Amino acid sequence: QVQLVESGGGLVQPGGSLRLSCAASGSIFKINSMGWYRQAPGKQRELVATFSGGGTTNYADSVKGRFTISRDNARTTVYLQMNNLKPEDTAVYYCNAEGLYNNLRSFGVWGQGTLVTVSS
Repeated sequence: QVQLVESGGGLVQPGGSLRLSCAASGSIFKINSMGWYRQAPGKQRELVATFSGGGTTNYADSVKGRFTISRDNARTTVYLQMNNLKPEDTAVYYCNAEGLYNNLRSFGVWGQGTLVTVSS
C-alpha cells in the first residue's frame, strides 16, 4: 500500500502565505505524478498544481504566479508554497499520487485532506 500524509493547512489572512507538505510512503517503485487538488464547499474538486511525467509542472490559471509546487530529491514529498492567498483559495487541499507499486501494479491514492481557510 501507499500512504500520503499531508500537513501545513490552517487559517491565514488575505495576502498571507502557507506551505503545504505531502509525504508518500509504502511499497513504491515509481511515482509518475504527484500534486495538489482542492475542493471548496459546494464545488467540485479541482487541480491546483501537479508534477507529471518528466517533471513537468501544471498549475491552475487561478494560482499561477502565486503558488509554487516543488519536491524533494527522492520525489516522494511535494510541497505547495502558497503566497498572496485570497478568500477564494479557501478549500480542503488534497494530495494525490499515481505510480507503480514494487510489484509493478499501478496505484492512485489520495491524502486525507488539509483545510486552508483564508479570512480576516
